[in-house]
Amino acid sequence: MERRLLLVFALTFLVIILFQPLLKKYLPQSAAPATETQTAPQPPAPPVAAAVPLVPVPAAGGGKQASAEAEAVIENDLYRVTFTNRGGLVKSWILKTYFDEQGKPLELVSKAAEKYGYPLSLWTYDETQRNKINSALFVLSSDHPVKVEKLGGTFAAPAALTFEYADQDVAVRKTFSFDHTYVVHVETSVVSKGSQVVAFPMWPAGFGDQSSPSSYAASRIEHQYNDKTERLDIKKISGGATLQGPFNWAGVVDQYFAAVFLPEDIQNAAMVTLRHQVDVPKDARNPKPGETIKEDVLGVAVGNLRGPSVERLYVGPKSLGVLEAVSVPTLTGAPPDLRALINFGFFGIIARPLFLWLKWTFGWVHNWGWAIVIQTLIINVALLPLRVSSMKSALKMQKVAPQIKAIQEKYKKYSMRDPRKQEMNQEVSALYKAEGVNPIGGCLPMVIQMPFLFAYYSMLGAALDLRQAHWLWIHDLSSPDPWHLLPIGIIITMLLTQRMTPQPGMDASQQKMMTFMMPLMLGVISWNLAAGLCLYWSEGNLIAIAQQAVMNRTSLGREMREIALKRARKKEK
Repeated sequence: MERRLLLVFALTFLVIILFQPLLKKYLPQSAAPATETQTAPQPPAPPVAAAVPLVPVPAAGGGKQASAEAEAVIENDLYRVTFTNRGGLVKSWILKTYFDEQGKPLELVSKAAEKYGYPLSLWTYDETQRNKINSALFVLSSDHPVKVEKLGGTFAAPAALTFEYADQDVAVRKTFSFDHTYVVHVETSVVSKGSQVVAFPMWPAGFGDQSSPSSYAASRIEHQYNDKTERLDIKKISGGATLQGPFNWAGVVDQYFAAVFLPEDIQNAAMVTLRHQVDVPKDARNPKPGETIKEDVLGVAVGNLRGPSVERLYVGPKSLGVLEAVSVPTLTGAPPDLRALINFGFFGIIARPLFLWLKWTFGWVHNWGWAIVIQTLIINVALLPLRVSSMKSALKMQKVAPQIKAIQEKYKKYSMRDPRKQEMNQEVSALYKAEGVNPIGGCLPMVIQMPFLFAYYSMLGAALDLRQAHWLWIHDLSSPDPWHLLPIGIIITMLLTQRMTPQPGMDASQQKMMTFMMPLMLGVISWNLAAGLCLYWSEGNLIAIAQQAVMNRTSLGREMREIALKRARKKEK
């Protein structure tokens, strides 16, 4: 069994290596153009003829500031965004069609923003200047017919808000334009004593849907240039570091949501990575005082190194259909949209069609749980010939295992370099031929199935549509089963499969380990997996039990069970 397992891994590795040219063509690779520096870049003066339209630069010297704090709300069918003129930033960004665990519309602004900065505040390399700009009282105006001086003014998109501030040292202008999509047009400019200041719009402190340690661990900072996408996890990120572009887009994401900047001038774009720590309850559903752990919260600031920042900002769900509607200008073979934000994993070339198929199935049954059940059944039926072939080959290998062991015992006194070892290989080959056994027949079908199965697991883990999707007693297929019935079902079905599978060539201690330890270990692994994954896994096990029951009724299966019983009786004697 150990040799067969090693052979499986070796063949899997070989398949992956052989498929590298195909995978490199279709899967995202690490972005080479981005370079990281820890110090603030010194931007040259903006060129006379800019490649992109620049924000009108306000002149410092004349004072321009509000006398009191005011708020303005931009609203459409997708979101409700609340601005404050103190800093000209966002206090609240609510997605109307997504909900938190209490059933309220989802607030995307993290609680950590109060300490580490709110969205669309500005990053400058001078901390004193940064704090001043983000706390100043801006004058707020709008192209909307409704006046904005009134507190609580609400504007229906499409609309644009402009925030302006100036004193004897610095002048700042920020304009945000909204339409009926998740994309916002952002223009910012900061001038200090007549010189342009590098100032990047920020999304500084994660997302409001992050409440548990696992949700913080799913955070990434990602960027793309043409066909190269790089995903930076927490271990690769240092706070305050600058990644210089070019970028088609760059931003921060978690498992299901994203805030991504799309610069107009991609050649002069840069990103500052932000990393902070917050105290998170160990149990998000039942938080207790003092029972917290520290987790990292990630953010980014993205803008132009050579002048005012002009860019688009996507803030919304990592939903495939929505992301494919956001245009991204590229040069060499990259998708012309934001679809790369959904990480389907190493086998994404398989996972994406699987997801589209699952979504099509959902359109018929109108329930994601039943869609998974139907798709799992079809997949297992399609893979049935491979599994039957693998099971037949495994049973035949077990049948000849004692004879193989006898041959090995006969030649064990010879070293590996001894020419007589070749005679052992010849005898083994002759035995395989006489018994009709293919030594890799049981492994090859497994190797073929593994990329397909891994792709399905990664697809379910990345599918936003499973978030808060109901099925029978489960209220969220993207979260663990609240009663752990599916993981328990995985353990029971694995035990039954192991008990039903004849293993005459295996040592008693090994057989006991395989029968009991393996299902328990897999049960522990699945205990806190997403319920959608456990549903797929447990249903697959049930189908495997049915397959094994049929195999046991064949002449080969009956023969193997008789061999196993005979050997068990001999050992008892």
